[in-house]
Amino acid sequence: MLDTLISSKTRIKLLLKFFLNSNATAYLRSLESEFGESSNAIRLELNKFENAGMLTSSMQGNKKIFRANVQHPLFNDMHNIILKYVGLDSIIENVVKRLGEVQKVYLTGAFSRGLNSDVIDLIIIGNVDKVYLIRLVEKAEKLIQRKIRYLVYKEDEFQAADLSQYNPKPLLIWNQEMQMTK
Repeated sequence: MLDTLISSKTRIKLLLKFFLNSNATAYLRSLESEFGESSNAIRLELNKFENAGMLTSSMQGNKKIFRANVQHPLFNDMHNIILKYVGLDSIIENVVKRLGEVQKVYLTGAFSRGLNSDVIDLIIIGNVDKVYLIRLVEKAEKLIQRKIRYLVYKEDEFQAADLSQYNPKPLLIWNQEMQMTK
């Protein structure tokens, strides 16, 4: 859907990188190796986003580090569009809210790094019916046309888990407070 509205694949990759996880930062050469594209194409798109005020930059040594401008008036709208594009909104609506005793959901894997993928990796914390979870995930996968891979922890198990294997650390995408404020 997004690729029919935005013809630049580089622009879509940058939107995913910076607007899915607002804590993501990157510099030109790191994006070049991550995306496998020429630095010139990436530089042009970064400059457009920065000139529009959607990205901010700072210098660290000789590297210009970019990040999403969360103060931009369109940041929340762009973030929500990216969530819809990835299918996370459907996962929350069709899986998490129907499971009952879910306390938190974290995003890991490629999407937590701002990279597109056919697989969405989640950590679900709570006391859930795993048989029902499997059925809900199968329905959601058909809806979003991506695979969903998940780990389920009880709160105490998650607290004891070694999260050092995740880089970056898991990104919180839903918790009970979020549900109550909506």
